[in-house]
Amino acid sequence: MKERMSERMGDRVVVVTGAGSGIGRATALAFAKAGARLAVCDLDQARLDALATELGDRALLVRRVDVSDRAQMAAFADAVHALVPAADVIVNNAGVGLGGSFLDTSLDDWDWLLGVNLRGVVHGCHFFVPKMVARGAGGHVVNVSSILGIYPAPNVTAYVASKFAVRGLSQSLRAELEPHNIGVTAICPGMIATSIIDDGRMTGAIGSRKSAVSSTFRSRGAPATKVAEAILDAVRTNPAIRPVGTDAWAIYALGRVAPRTLHRLAGTLQRRFGAS
Repeated sequence: MKERMSERMGDRVVVVTGAGSGIGRATALAFAKAGARLAVCDLDQARLDALATELGDRALLVRRVDVSDRAQMAAFADAVHALVPAADVIVNNAGVGLGGSFLDTSLDDWDWLLGVNLRGVVHGCHFFVPKMVARGAGGHVVNVSSILGIYPAPNVTAYVASKFAVRGLSQSLRAELEPHNIGVTAICPGMIATSIIDDGRMTGAIGSRKSAVSSTFRSRGAPATKVAEAILDAVRTNPAIRPVGTDAWAIYALGRVAPRTLHRLAGTLQRRFGAS
């Protein structure tokens, strides 16, 4: 991928979903600093307005979009492609959090979570990748999974399912797009200091601990800028999977070389991600 993406992004066009806060915002600003033009979307208009101001002339398009909505994502992609033939980089970052055991998770919760975390990624790929392929100049797709897309911690069953799906989709898509000189990376962050807990849903016994879990993420989580840096590096180096954060790298390594040891750490992981 180094031959496809230079150290500076020039005027390359980067699409970032869920760009209003957290990882998405940090990623959009990092690409802008590197010289890219940004097409960004989010559900929160106030956050988008603030981001547009920060992006300045690096903002190609800023739009309120629900990534789970097929029609809205199609319209967003059409608007981008009316300005440029294709995006150079797609960062499918939009995601929501849901804590709770399988027994405490309703079908409405499943629909909401999978709509954003999985269908949102599918929509981002479906509406942007074909133009990238047709242009014939290569590119990169970044799908934000999670360390819980590598290790199936209990009591976050639906979230784990969504993030395993994103990782699997990314690895399969990577093989399909390689002949087109398009890289695909699944980013797998560990605990990151964002508003995902505050903005998310927590059910059952974990619900009563939402405030405490949020506080833990904010005080112990790595900064969102660390994920943004990893995403830029992934575009340049094209790894299949990129863990982010000390905890993520530790879990990733243990899962590969010492799965039994990792299994014994399940109690610690339950506490870290909000289980009792």
